[in-house]
Amino acid sequence: MAIRAALAARRPGASLCPSEIARALAPQEGAWRALMPVIRAVAARLAAAGELRVTQRGRPVDALAARGPIRLSRSPAGSGPGDRATPG
Repeated sequence: MAIRAALAARRPGASLCPSEIARALAPQEGAWRALMPVIRAVAARLAAAGELRVTQRGRPVDALAARGPIRLSRSPAGSGPGDRATPG
């Protein structure tokens, strides 16, 4: 999965913008924008599974509910469901 691979290539604690994933998958001018809803949906599923964190301005958020830029990062070791934002 592209998100997992991109995060694995980063140093621990680093984050990435979902648009980086979209741009890597669809490098044609502007084509990446169409992938953003899919990237956010995958990020939301991975966050729900505890595999990554979704943040906005450093605070956990739901990838599907957040408006504006978000960041993706690896979940801290040993984190559980309480580390993720819940919808609503």
